[in-house]
Amino acid sequence: MSVFTSSSEATAVTPPVVIDGRAAWRSTDRDGVLSGLRVLDLSRVLAGPYAAQMLADHGADVLKVEAPSGDETRGWGPPFDEDGISAYYGGMNHSKDNICLDLRTEQGREVLGHLLNAADIVVENFKAGTLAAWGFDYESVLAPANPGMIYCRITGFGVDGPMGGLPGYDAVLQSFGGLMSVNGYPEGNPLRVGVPIVDIVAANLAFSGVLLAVLDRTRTGNGQLVDIALLDAVISILHPHAANWTVSGVVPERTGELHPTVVPYQVFATGDGDFFISAANDRQFASLAAVLGIPEIITDPRFVANRDRHKHREELIALIAPLIATWRREELGALLTEAGVPCSPVNTVAQALQSPQVRHRELFVERDGYRGIGVPISLGNAKTAAQTPAVKCGAHTVEVLAAMGYDAESIDTLA
Repeated sequence: MSVFTSSSEATAVTPPVVIDGRAAWRSTDRDGVLSGLRVLDLSRVLAGPYAAQMLADHGADVLKVEAPSGDETRGWGPPFDEDGISAYYGGMNHSKDNICLDLRTEQGREVLGHLLNAADIVVENFKAGTLAAWGFDYESVLAPANPGMIYCRITGFGVDGPMGGLPGYDAVLQSFGGLMSVNGYPEGNPLRVGVPIVDIVAANLAFSGVLLAVLDRTRTGNGQLVDIALLDAVISILHPHAANWTVSGVVPERTGELHPTVVPYQVFATGDGDFFISAANDRQFASLAAVLGIPEIITDPRFVANRDRHKHREELIALIAPLIATWRREELGALLTEAGVPCSPVNTVAQALQSPQVRHRELFVERDGYRGIGVPISLGNAKTAAQTPAVKCGAHTVEVLAAMGYDAESIDTLA
């Protein structure tokens, strides 16, 4: 048996011993500054699971709870690994133990109650009001029972206000929050950013908020609510467009790969592929002009300062783009880097992950059965926890229940 499922013949379980919720988390003595913290991951899809995974990367013991149907991202493939786990799910749920509970049943909620009472940190992204309807309202139930709990709630638009309680999806928030309106080409349609950026930013905000709450708990002894909304995440990343609008009143427009204010700062075509160049200040622009063999343009009144270059963007690009097109990327990149001009070939995902610097930074790792993205936060005096692959739904259900004090007969009844 590996999961809990609803049954019309299910009967109440009378545990033979007092149930110890703390025992649900295996003492793994994992490396990391968060070692020993018990995280209950009640979330699904991306923002919540990713936040919980980052906590695991830094040593926390994370127990993920899934419904019998499983987190829907398990089916978001191909590709799938040899255990049938989608790459999408695996990338958000490594280094976690997994228990399957049917929270529509009284028995499943009973087990959940023990876990909630013992957790240091809870991460959830249920539709607003779901846990309260099951008897687990944070303010009136969970916080009084477990005052040290740090409760991270992730929603689409928040739980109150004109849109409070509405579900949130990454692309919907990219659209609603204005991000899509500034992504794409002026003559084209608004475009979704090519990664689920709103969910990812929300996950990082949740991670940061939880750590702030952990710090505050060391001072006060009390936990608190960490309230994260996808709406907050998307609004927080509208720079510089939001700042430009607040000052000028001009509604930002799509500029393709061009920077809205800095020139030149864009992708150019070279003889062997796309190449990004940034000349964000006058010194860099002078160095770029020198490498391209046209040092005299730095005294041209049209191009002296960035505000001039911005005003005469089309003329400048028409001048330098044909020269850049005569170079090969590697040669031009070497000369520009030596001259202090930021630049890069436009790499594919495969090229980026296999680049020597990414490997050196251990941002892509292959060891001990885990192959995937490494930990992007490095601390000088603390290690990160060893990453382990994501597991099947309910992989640790029996083990966790047994550790909590349920005997074999009780576990069979729950099954």
